Amino acid sequence: MLFNISCRRFLILCTVLLPPCVFGFSSHGLPTSSFNESFVRLFGNDHVVFLDDGGKSVEISLDRSSGSGFASQLTYLYSYFSASVKLPGNYTAGVVVTYYTSNAAEHKTNHDEIDFEFLGNTGGNPWTLQTNLYGNGSTSRGREERYALWFDPTQDFHAYSILWTSAWIVYYVDDVPVRVVRKVDAMGGDFPSKAMTLLATIWDGSDWATGGGRNKVDYKHAPFIAKYSDFVLYGCHANPAGEELAADQTCGDIAADLNTFNGLTAEERGKMENFRVKNLMYSYCNDRSRYPTPLPECNAGGKSS
Repeated sequence: MLFNISCRRFLILCTVLLPPCVFGFSSHGLPTSSFNESFVRLFGNDHVVFLDDGGKSVEISLDRSSGSGFASQLTYLYSYFSASVKLPGNYTAGVVVTYYTSNAAEHKTNHDEIDFEFLGNTGGNPWTLQTNLYGNGSTSRGREERYALWFDPTQDFHAYSILWTSAWIVYYVDDVPVRVVRKVDAMGGDFPSKAMTLLATIWDGSDWATGGGRNKVDYKHAPFIAKYSDFVLYGCHANPAGEELAADQTCGDIAADLNTFNGLTAEERGKMENFRVKNLMYSYCNDRSRYPTPLPECNAGGKSS
């Protein structure tokens, strides 16, 4: 929720007078923006096409000639991002569709990243959702998780959202939290902490995306088309060095709203645990062959759950 003045007063009362309170975060009421307001084409220009709704929605495609993608016009330091996505149907093995934050263009050797990656599959089999994050170029310590979805993401739009604060990262699918990462001191620079842009791409990941690279993209099924809509970019603008560009009251209110987050509510944690029991396919926290000693956040109170 957005905390107005009366809500902030309640927060103070809760902190001072009542037992410890845990607040979630809701995207309801946050403004959406059009593609033209917030994004630019990244690559594959003619493969980035506006849908007939005043530029509020866009589709990106992959064929034998090119993939495609777009990026936010502005850079953000700690934010809430959301978009509704509809994935390509039928045979999509080797196809990777993404929605993520990154600063790789500015930080070649020590970039940060927070990822939603959608991994295609052979005909009739479902897409896999993968989440991941890097901080300060820690690509040798991947933090991947993979999940099945409880719906067919090719039949309709579904919301995928990232809440990124100085201490927490939460991944949401249709407002259901599916993963929480809480920063712990032992993570060091592995926790993303530099200003990032928001990006979306579709590309050929034949060497790894499906069956460990056994199932390649088959371009006789092209074009592969992913559609995006309902963009929310809620955060303070920053330059690549991480300095906030907007020092007005609006930016201060946004930062305050984000910083009120201190973990999921009991209801949200119940939803997440239910999702993970049914849908978690792989977590690096459980992979002892890869990490005989689990990475530090795996044992944290707000762990990568």
